[in-house]
Amino acid sequence: MAQIIGLPKLSPTMEEGVLVRWVKQEGDAVEPGDLIAEVETDKANMDFALEDEGVLLKLLVEAGATVRLGAPVLILGEAGEDITELLAEAKAQLGGGGAPAPAAPKPAKAEAPTASAPAAKAQAPAKAPASSGGRLLASPLAKTLAIELGIDLRTIEGTGPSGRIVERDVRAIADEAAAPQAQETSQTPSQTALAVIPPGPLSVPGDSGEYVDKPLTNIRRTIAERLTAAKRDIPHFRLTTSFEAGPLLAFRKRLNELMGGKGKVTVNDLLIKGIALALRRVPDANVAFMGDSIRYFTQVHVGVAVALERGLMTPVVRNADLKGLGVISSEVKDLVGRAKDRKLKAHEITGSTFTISNLGMFGIDHFDAIINPPEGAILAVGRIVKQPIIDDDGKIGLGQRMSMTMSCDHRVIDGAVGARFLDELVELLESPESLAL
Repeated sequence: MAQIIGLPKLSPTMEEGVLVRWVKQEGDAVEPGDLIAEVETDKANMDFALEDEGVLLKLLVEAGATVRLGAPVLILGEAGEDITELLAEAKAQLGGGGAPAPAAPKPAKAEAPTASAPAAKAQAPAKAPASSGGRLLASPLAKTLAIELGIDLRTIEGTGPSGRIVERDVRAIADEAAAPQAQETSQTPSQTALAVIPPGPLSVPGDSGEYVDKPLTNIRRTIAERLTAAKRDIPHFRLTTSFEAGPLLAFRKRLNELMGGKGKVTVNDLLIKGIALALRRVPDANVAFMGDSIRYFTQVHVGVAVALERGLMTPVVRNADLKGLGVISSEVKDLVGRAKDRKLKAHEITGSTFTISNLGMFGIDHFDAIINPPEGAILAVGRIVKQPIIDDDGKIGLGQRMSMTMSCDHRVIDGAVGARFLDELVELLESPESLAL
């Protein structure tokens, strides 16, 4: 029997998504688990797979459309079924804001400037941007890409539904701008209109020219909402310690020599394994506040904070306590690489029980991190600093110290629990051979 299929929740904080592309087309037969579309959420580009079998009788939204969570996107059934009533029902729901209305006529292009307007070529009229009530119509992916490539969305004519600017429009403008720049390097900026905007403040109509307001990406908006809530609602307290990192660095060097060309273990990989083992030793730190109860996790899943141009993402190394260092190393590299390419799946960025945020590679000595809810703690790691130390015999030597600050949710983790966790972690990291056991 035919049924309407709505847009599923592909990330924990998803409220809407952009249907980037249809993988299957009308008339295609599908089975449970088949990938039918790619959807851009507030986290990343996700695969949309069906749980039922049948034939795709009708695709209800076009590629590039923004669709609210649960809104109809397709009708699934058996070949030849009458879907007249379902189609009317779906259109009624979509008319209520599920997806963009049917495409409106494209805005007329602006008239070509006169010879007295030096900012543009007479033969290259400016494009009218897609807008609705004064608001620029562009998909989240198009906005993010425009920021990354330095493209002014106001110069683009959208080809998506209702004139919406989509990813292909931004890339087309970037390609068009590259050719004139290569051919006309002898011309001054006033002789050629380019869509690519140089770094630095933009002069926005109505603004003073001293700043520019860039729209939030879906990811950045989610970060703002979640971390504001975390800072407001979670009673943070922090514990800071440091340890002698010399043995850890020597152990890493030996590991990489043994691995040869098969990979390279980083200090962060060793820290992930150390955190996982320390959580096994102190399970009271592997917890979450659930409102009227405390959740004690029976597995250890470590989230790894990754800084991307479009925002922060936290892919998860699952069962990190049970994995070897080589496996953790290759898994982290894979997750980080696919995070940059927007290819992570929903389950790869959810379910962490503890998070590590390492800014040591950026030259930061120590810092405080905000807890990633609903986790009970996060560990902020700084760089390794060479310092004079006094050994057990009273002799002064040169040491390599690394600082760590643990932010704890005081609703579920007390100071003594956090201190025990850090004590176990320091013991593991100062005797790094135990990480391989």
